[in-house]
Amino acid sequence: MKNWWYYHKWYVICGIVLLGIVCNVVGNALGLWHKAPDFQIAYIGKTELPKDTVSALEQSFASAGWDFNKDGEVIVKINQYISGNQSQDAELAYYEYASELTLIGDISDCESYFFLMESPDDFQRNFQLLADFDGSCPKETDYSAENKAVLWSDCPALSGMELGSYSTVISGKEAAGDSQELLSSLYFGRRCFYTKDRTKNVKDCDKLWNSLVCSGK
Repeated sequence: MKNWWYYHKWYVICGIVLLGIVCNVVGNALGLWHKAPDFQIAYIGKTELPKDTVSALEQSFASAGWDFNKDGEVIVKINQYISGNQSQDAELAYYEYASELTLIGDISDCESYFFLMESPDDFQRNFQLLADFDGSCPKETDYSAENKAVLWSDCPALSGMELGSYSTVISGKEAAGDSQELLSSLYFGRRCFYTKDRTKNVKDCDKLWNSLVCSGK
């Protein structure tokens, strides 16, 4: 054994290191090494929201919510999906196509319960997922967004969030502004479920919707 170890120890050590790297990569991909979010919000727009705005939104929604999954921490995740640009640039077009595929995966896996949208009409026409204000699913022939989403600036609980300012780089130039002003023209809605598949912590998500939106109607 001593002789075998003398000639093979570095193979064993390298194998252990490689195995550790693989386990770390796979664990991160499957979400095994970090806590799951209590709820997720899908943003669908033509341009990405600035990182400062996203971070402030996640913190504000976490403050408005509670520990849905009982893991000792309130975590909110905002997923950004870029759609509707129809760019002629091949690289941007590919990025948008990949983003739309990821959005379809999000919808299929029931990851995001809330939606933050530039155009709820386009979203409802494409996916027919927005719930009525009472949480029920619209009729199969109803592809309108009417009474299914609230304008951000019209909802006191949303427009009153302390989101601060943002700074970002657009086309190589620095840009800055107020996050609330940036979000004021967006719409906030929630999804309905036509099948038995549900978003995790759906009952708590319902309660949060009621506290944020219905209380401000």
